[in-house]
Amino acid sequence: MARNRVASKAAKLVMMRRKKCRFCQEKIGRIDYKDVARLRRFVTDRGKILPSRISATCAKHQRQLSRAIKLARHILLLPHVVK
Repeated sequence: MARNRVASKAAKLVMMRRKKCRFCQEKIGRIDYKDVARLRRFVTDRGKILPSRISATCAKHQRQLSRAIKLARHILLLPHVVK
């Protein structure tokens, strides 16, 4: 019984694939804070920035993304909190 659970868990892990960074695939060098439509995809309905494990962005682009979102919030292109 326990052996089947371990085997099924291992099979699921093998089948899962790592998501690719969307910015690396599109070969985007810098993330622009004025591109609000693109930035909104990486913000939750509550206004929080999605983590890289969910948004599947690499570390380099995740840092650029968070800076761009924060700058867009400061300039009031994006809301801080959605009501």
